[in-house]
Amino acid sequence: MNDHPYTPVAIVGGGPVGLLLALFLDRYGVPSVVFNAEESWHGRPRGNTHNARTMEHYRRLGISGPIRRLGLPCEQPTDIAYFTRYSGHELSRLTLPTGTQRLRQTAVSPRTDQLPEPVHRANQKYVEEFLYHHARTRPNISLRFGRRVTALEQNAEQVTLRAEFPAEGSTQDWTARYVVGSDGGRSFVRRALGVRYEGPGSLDQEVLGRRATAVHLRLPTFHQEVFTGRRAWSYWALNSELVMNLISLNGDDEFFLLTSSLDPDTADTEAITSLVRRAAGRALPVEVLSHRPWTPGAALVAERFTKGRVFLAGDAAHLFTPNGGFGMNTGVDDAANLAWKLAAVLDGWGGPGLLATYEGERRPIALRNTTAARDLNSGLGGIDRPPALEEDTRQGAAARERVGALLRCYGERTHSLGVQLGARYDGSPVIAPDGEPPADSWGTYTPSSVPGGRAPHLWLDDWHGQGSSLFDRFGAGFTLLRLGPEPPSGKPLEAAAQAAGMPLTVLDVEGEDARELYERDLVLIRPDQHVAWRGDQLPPDPGELVARVTGARRSKPGEAT
Repeated sequence: MNDHPYTPVAIVGGGPVGLLLALFLDRYGVPSVVFNAEESWHGRPRGNTHNARTMEHYRRLGISGPIRRLGLPCEQPTDIAYFTRYSGHELSRLTLPTGTQRLRQTAVSPRTDQLPEPVHRANQKYVEEFLYHHARTRPNISLRFGRRVTALEQNAEQVTLRAEFPAEGSTQDWTARYVVGSDGGRSFVRRALGVRYEGPGSLDQEVLGRRATAVHLRLPTFHQEVFTGRRAWSYWALNSELVMNLISLNGDDEFFLLTSSLDPDTADTEAITSLVRRAAGRALPVEVLSHRPWTPGAALVAERFTKGRVFLAGDAAHLFTPNGGFGMNTGVDDAANLAWKLAAVLDGWGGPGLLATYEGERRPIALRNTTAARDLNSGLGGIDRPPALEEDTRQGAAARERVGALLRCYGERTHSLGVQLGARYDGSPVIAPDGEPPADSWGTYTPSSVPGGRAPHLWLDDWHGQGSSLFDRFGAGFTLLRLGPEPPSGKPLEAAAQAAGMPLTVLDVEGEDARELYERDLVLIRPDQHVAWRGDQLPPDPGELVARVTGARRSKPGEAT
């Protein structure tokens, strides 16, 4: 034994993925310590999209409501709009509802609607601040911000890490059963493990390719003097001279600018101001709050997500181009997958094969999602921007119509509901196969109870006015759904789960539409809301099913997994 401070799980990196992992673990009753090199949350703008799946995870944690109050005003449209210049011609617009309209649509949606929590636009800088303060209120989370982890060693039983506290000039060694590196693209944890990224780097294109510049701006007169039409969330300026994207942060005067039309090595306040004014077509006031270089277009995935007792999640495991807003959201799904498995093993009911399934389930999704984002990026970069685009001539009008049509097609592709909700873990040893899964589609989500995918959503009979989602009734552990008019008893599975220590909630769901949606009388849902097993009768040996879904069962020779 040693006298180092101990924690079951040490999380290196206190961004949104690390904080959400800690919050998931807290939900399962597992203590964790979050180490973060910076002394506070990240105050610079970054990602802006919290997709439908991420919002469902927030709902599980009871925080989707307050997060919806962050970011754009609830009455502002969330359109993606394209212009030659902001005071010039509008080329195309993907018209999207306001936050209020989205929730109103949900309130009148059919019972089998699959969007209980629609996408939300709020910059990470606002959400990270909320998560930081929320995590401080949770009994199982200890935050160690301002502590930089500089050393990491592991053996068969534990991991030892060293945290430096530069403000005091001190160091402290900790021991943990497990460590998770969620410390970003330059992850110390990944490098300490000797794990490399694999995949293509930046795209060689002018539209968000090569090396680019990200800027936090204040434009106090943008909506009064430059752009007075229907507001948007994302404002693109595209012409033969430049390309840039202004993303509205607060619906008023704060914006996040992304562009490859500036050299990040020479970009200064004067150069940024000049670019913004040229894109606007007006000499508007510009206040540059911060700027930094970045490299878009990457589709990089770590060659391993797991090494011994150490795991990688978020940007430490995969780097995205921003198109589609998949990066942080994929990391949140990492945290949801890993948290219940860590909790299961630490609580004693997770089997010896359970933690190994984290990499097997999540790495293919990272490869899929990074490919989808890069494809969106290259699609935008391939749209021509002829000099005639800004001309008030017949040729100019024809060029705008042609480019606008391409942008409309591109804009529709950014919906990507299949990427958001369609992650599947087919072939995982803790999934019991049954049936043919729906074809993978980046744009379309097909609800299915075929084991491996997200559990189909259903509003319950009393949901109108109450917001009662089937997902709200799932337990924190596994949930057995009993569907149809006379479903079989779940008692044998309850007994097997109790014998193994596996938490199980049994939930009866009435209605023919529920039975039609799930296609079986019995469906077993994992803690991360993915289907683990389904059938019209329990298997002859329910204990074997429990062993399988908890990673305690070894596959037999020649058996399909």
